[in-house]
Amino acid sequence: AKDHEALLADKAVLTAVLTYHVVPGAVMAKDVAGNTTAKTVQGAEANVMAHGNGLMIDNANIVKTDIVTSNGVIHVIDAVILPPEKK
Repeated sequence: AKDHEALLADKAVLTAVLTYHVVPGAVMAKDVAGNTTAKTVQGAEANVMAHGNGLMIDNANIVKTDIVTSNGVIHVIDAVILPPEKK
């Protein structure tokens, strides 16, 4: 719980984590072929790869794809993905 509290208290880190979950544009699951990367709103690239019968982004499985909304497309993942640490 302390990690969650620290994350919520640090707006810059929280913003980085949240914007790492967003890719500009409307990318449908069928548009992802093979291993690739996706540039996020945060600025870093997330790894997208085929895994078994599905797709993964970084260390998260994409469990539901192509949910079209009024402002984009949502793909549900089963874990929080974190931007790479700046060197």
